[in-house]
Amino acid sequence: MSVMKAYERLVLPLDLSDREEALALVEELAGVVGVFKVGFQLFTACGPEIVSDIRKKGGEVFLDVKYHDIPNTVKNAGLECLRLGVKIFNIHAAGGKRMMADCAQAVKEEAARTGERAPIILAVTLLTSIGEQDMQDIGLDQLPADYVKKMALLAKESGIDGVVCSPLEAADLRGTCGEDFVLLTPGVRPAGAARGDQQRVATPAEAVSWGADYLVVGRPIMQAEDRREAAENIVKEIEEAVG
Repeated sequence: MSVMKAYERLVLPLDLSDREEALALVEELAGVVGVFKVGFQLFTACGPEIVSDIRKKGGEVFLDVKYHDIPNTVKNAGLECLRLGVKIFNIHAAGGKRMMADCAQAVKEEAARTGERAPIILAVTLLTSIGEQDMQDIGLDQLPADYVKKMALLAKESGIDGVVCSPLEAADLRGTCGEDFVLLTPGVRPAGAARGDQQRVATPAEAVSWGADYLVVGRPIMQAEDRREAAENIVKEIEEAVG
């Protein structure tokens, strides 16, 4: 992928329900945060219009709603993501090869036809809140790292641009899937920050050095007294790690 500025790698989750509060954060952190993540909470509260509102404020959007349904439904949802102008959206790799391939092909063909920017499509391999015991509970008798690699390779074979993965799996996936495969990592915490409900975590410097392209950092910024300063410090750490 093309060389990015350090701030463009930083993704901030807008885990809010209030439109005005979310847009105020976009204005506050524009130019320091590269991408704003819209998840289930904000998307459900405000609808697709929140994506357009953020983009009007100059923010890029990662639509994190993890589509997982029959192939035709996910394909059509992907086309709506293209029309909304999101930079990134994701689907569940567990939906299978046909679901992923149909979505990727349709979105890329429509983008080429219309001249619109094609969004980066990522597959969700395994939620970072899932540990070994959780996998056993749902009938997955594999180590998390082995399962993540299997799903990442399936996503690549399906034409998906990259995956959402733990930073702990980034180095292995970078070697397995190649330099152009996009890796977005939640579970990133500056040194000394609380883990919250994430089990597989790393610092920003570690995540970048292990091969991550985009880093999702939420609470360490949102709970800081000076959120812009907190974001700037993370960007500096990314810059130093990239060299």
